[in-house]
Amino acid sequence: MPASTPTQQAEQWLADFDAALRAGDIPRATALFRDDGYWRDLVAFTWNLKTLEGPAEIAAMLEATLAHTAPGQWQLEGEASESDGVIEAWFTFATGVATGKGLLRLKAGKCWTLLTTLQALKDYPEPRGHNRPKGAEHGANKTRETWREAREREAAELGITRQPYCLIVGGGQGGIGLAARLRQMNVPALVIDKHERPGDAWRKRYKSLCLHDPVWYDHLPYLPFPDNWPVFAPKDKIGDWLEMYTRVMELNYWSNTECESASFDEASGEWTVKVVRDGQPLTLKPKQLILATGMSGVPNVPHFPGAEDFAGEQHHSSRHPGPDAYRGKQVVVIGANNSAHDICAALWENDADVTMVQRSSTHIVKSDSLMQHALGPLYSEEALANGITTEKADLTFASIPYRLLPDFQRPAFDAIREQDADFYRRLERAGFLLDFGADDSGLFLKYLRRGSGYYIDVGASELVASGEIKLRSGVDVACINRHSVSLSDGSELPADLIVYATGYGSMNGWAAEIISQEVADKVGKCWGMGSDTPKDPGPWEGELRNMWKPTQQTALWFHGGNLHQSRHYSHYLALQLKARLEGLETPVYGLQPVHHLA
Repeated sequence: MPASTPTQQAEQWLADFDAALRAGDIPRATALFRDDGYWRDLVAFTWNLKTLEGPAEIAAMLEATLAHTAPGQWQLEGEASESDGVIEAWFTFATGVATGKGLLRLKAGKCWTLLTTLQALKDYPEPRGHNRPKGAEHGANKTRETWREAREREAAELGITRQPYCLIVGGGQGGIGLAARLRQMNVPALVIDKHERPGDAWRKRYKSLCLHDPVWYDHLPYLPFPDNWPVFAPKDKIGDWLEMYTRVMELNYWSNTECESASFDEASGEWTVKVVRDGQPLTLKPKQLILATGMSGVPNVPHFPGAEDFAGEQHHSSRHPGPDAYRGKQVVVIGANNSAHDICAALWENDADVTMVQRSSTHIVKSDSLMQHALGPLYSEEALANGITTEKADLTFASIPYRLLPDFQRPAFDAIREQDADFYRRLERAGFLLDFGADDSGLFLKYLRRGSGYYIDVGASELVASGEIKLRSGVDVACINRHSVSLSDGSELPADLIVYATGYGSMNGWAAEIISQEVADKVGKCWGMGSDTPKDPGPWEGELRNMWKPTQQTALWFHGGNLHQSRHYSHYLALQLKARLEGLETPVYGLQPVHHLA
């Protein structure tokens, strides 16, 4: 009898898929996919982050990887569900060296989307659950080394008498989360950061800074925020949490350490990294170098005519100290995205006369509306009550191929636009230039494509709509004078302070600074996926460029993104690094070609 329930249909599909793969019958396996089917693999088959689009690409991947991967043990996990003709089913599987987990979507009996993720290396389990360390050595031992003594010895040796396998440059949330993953996998890793304390990258930003994403979206690996943690965490609270996390997770973390240069020796497979720690030069020799310097690269500071003669103060938003020194001053903020809005609002609260210069349109979404329509179904108290854990939410979001993501996102942002229509009308009456992305797909796609061009409204938009924050839109800066800014429409804004909230370059800018321009060009642009929308030039690449996966430069990796991405994708990056440490074969399928240098 034909399968009838969603669970039976999913079980049948997995059984057919397993049989085809075990037989090495790739045409039979690919026939189980729709013509518009997708397979997104996170490391399990490809040792890469790779999305295959359509049966031909899926077949090519299997031709290259099936024999080495040796997949099997495909098992449904729980009951499948059905909505609008689409069956969703969680499953587990194994490869020759690892265990995995995935999510299957079926339409009319065939696979529409398949997610496969590597979860653990069989021979190298993390020390959790039944594998947790004992912590105490029972019995008598005259040469006993306590936990603290072992930890102090490790901290004294790593980077001095014993080299780390991984060097992580950048000790913000990304570097810290990755280091925690690597520590649990017993990979010798050292984090270096130029600031005095872990968390200073947050503490030293403007004082009104807070997370615009909600707490359920922002947990770090292993240690979720407490149940009473605020929904939108202030910057200093995040800074203190990161400092605590670094200690509790026993990370090897060098503060007051600046990376001056790095070079890779292809013959030895080793990096030479020159650093200065507490004023003293040191040379490190890691096998793997990870740049965790933030999804945003080097600050973009525009060079307007006359800037060198400005009599007041001017700085990039990354160096903005906060509003306290500017009470009663006239301030011009160049830019109209997240940082610009935050800075303008804080300056207004401190009685500065502030004008925002908006040179191009911005996507605005109210924080509450974003929670209700876009994030809430996966990341909220309600989601938790419905059994959607952080891990399940992360995997669900990851299961949507980037090509399909606009179609998944558009209904949520259409609902937001309708619900907040009056809000948007008032902003437009104030002259603000609005958009919902190049294809009306909203915030997440803008973030993934270009990492900029939006503001999650936590109050500043009301100040713009009411005119409390002055606005000049659709203009550019013509020149800067000694006491003012001249705009392209011939008008002039008096200024004591100019803040350039003008964003950041690609992460490979850090590779240019630390390693060389040649290596930066070799790996190419980071972030974006080739959507051929503004600031994300084609061709279509299907995954974020260079993030959390092998690059064209051997042993060089990029790690970054928001807290959600850092948490989720650090797992796959750490597994790739652990496999290399242990000498496992890691044949990379689909290493992305470089189409753009920056």
